[in-house]
Formats: sequence, C-alpha cells, structure tokens
Amino acid sequence: MDIEHALIAFSAISQETRLRVLKLLIEYGRDGVAAGALSKQLEIPHNTLSFHLSHLSQARLITSKKQGRSMIYAANNDTIQAMIGYLNENCCIREEGRENITCKPAKRGKRLC
Repeated sequence: MDIEHALIAFSAISQETRLRVLKLLIEYGRDGVAAGALSKQLEIPHNTLSFHLSHLSQARLITSKKQGRSMIYAANNDTIQAMIGYLNENCCIREEGRENITCKPAKRGKRLC
C-alpha cells in the first residue's frame, strides 16, 4: 500500500458511522450482508448508509455484489490487511539495540522483531 491509498483508506474510516459500518461488515466475513440489514442493525437511514458505503467502496475497504434485489456488502480483508501492514512495515527498527535486526512477517500481517 502506498501513502496515497493509505491516506484515502484511513480517511474513510476516520468518521464514526463509516467505522461502525466497517466493523460490522468484518463480523459478517466474506459472506457479507445486505444493505437493508446493515441499515436496520446500525439504525441508519438507507440514504445515509448509502452515502457512507460509497466512501468505503471508493477507498476499497468494502466490496459489493448484487444478489437478487439486494446489494450484499462485505469487508475487503485484503485492503484492511494492507493498512495494518502499512503501519507495521517498519516495526521495531528504531528500538534500541535492534538497529540491525530485520523484522520478519508473521501470520496476518503482524511482524516479529
């Protein structure tokens, strides 16, 4: 992830409603959930939710697919992991005594130093 995409992604979730939407979508996993169910669970009007879903989609934080008459939204775990990786990419390099130690990626984008 480059800095421009990181700024867009972090900016998208710097708003309370969008962060709540993304966290709920993460709970649903790859199957996702219909926009109507999101609206109901978060008690957000459909038009307001649509506005926020658009921002999350433009930041590539969520995906959508048509299923019958519904739009199904899911968290884009690849982008979320890329955000975590972006924050961790220089993990521990300035820690005293670790200047010459290379951090090794562990599972799920974490680093072991």
